[in-house]
Amino acid sequence: MAKITPQPKIMEIALYQGGASHVEGVSNVIKLSSNENPFGPSPKAIEAVRKVAHELHRYPSTDHGSLRRAIAEQFDLWSDNIILGVGSDEVLSFLCYAYAGVGDEVIYTQHGFSMYKISALAAGATPVEVPEKNRVVDVDQILAAVTPKTKLVFVTNPGNPTGTMIGEADIRRLADALPGHVLLVIDGAYADYIEGYDGMAKLTHTFDNIFVTRTFSKLYGLGGMRVGWGYGPKYIIDTLNRIRGPFNLSVPALAAAEAAVKDAEYAEKCRLENNRLRSWLAGALAELGISSDTSMANFILARFGSQAEAEACDDYLKSQGILVRRVAGYGLPQCLRITIGDEASCRRVAHAVGQFKSGARP
Repeated sequence: MAKITPQPKIMEIALYQGGASHVEGVSNVIKLSSNENPFGPSPKAIEAVRKVAHELHRYPSTDHGSLRRAIAEQFDLWSDNIILGVGSDEVLSFLCYAYAGVGDEVIYTQHGFSMYKISALAAGATPVEVPEKNRVVDVDQILAAVTPKTKLVFVTNPGNPTGTMIGEADIRRLADALPGHVLLVIDGAYADYIEGYDGMAKLTHTFDNIFVTRTFSKLYGLGGMRVGWGYGPKYIIDTLNRIRGPFNLSVPALAAAEAAVKDAEYAEKCRLENNRLRSWLAGALAELGISSDTSMANFILARFGSQAEAEACDDYLKSQGILVRRVAGYGLPQCLRITIGDEASCRRVAHAVGQFKSGARP
């Protein structure tokens, strides 16, 4: 009997592993493994979901016009150059499906988001990983890897799980140097944590080979709603909309995201608190001999002396009900990524790491 087989590159995809959310036999667990906003979504977003609960039998808008206009107004962008997706992950997949296929190559950097490789393989393309320099995107390494087969270049900025970023001058240099057949994609999932930073969105007004992606899952606290967006030249938006499902976002998701993006005061409060606690936790870990790069996101990449020490610390944290993220799969086996929680969570993790380092464990 013939066996039904998938497309050739599908079986090269390793299953995505999300951050853990519980520990067997341990209560009072704090989850610092998935870069979630510990303060949750805006109360206005919660209320917006309540208000549309009676409309769940209705199909959502197909063009997402109201949310696109709200995003455009908040960030001073053009609503016609915005596309909405089920998280920014879906927008990244649209880009691969639209512009990369069998025989094409998709470049991403050494410690870049794992979905780039997955989306490239799903589209039948070949993912190409290039080195970073001290956990920072290296423009020269990217340019050296470009071939006539290259169709997309993905750059996470700020990076995940590194938290580092490159500036506008480097992005401009990269976009200028790329051949005309290559699209540069700037993944700005963590851009909202940087005051006054637009994720390089306005560069797309002058560069027709730059596209940016953003999400409501981080600062806006809507990870459970799955809403992301992309911004770029109109010809790319028109292309992506041809493969986007007409009802890809639900009524509650659209309502929550619109209310969230309009509540700038709450977003600013979350940003300031995250950045305050991020600085405090980085300092507390440094005093324990654990270094980290300056993070521009809502997490810290804590560097230990070895993979064995990082894993032992993770095991101890789990025994104390603290969940962080191992990142060996991102080429950083000696590191743990620690989400910035609320103040009590940050103090608890710092105390537990201190107990681990001193050997004074309960």
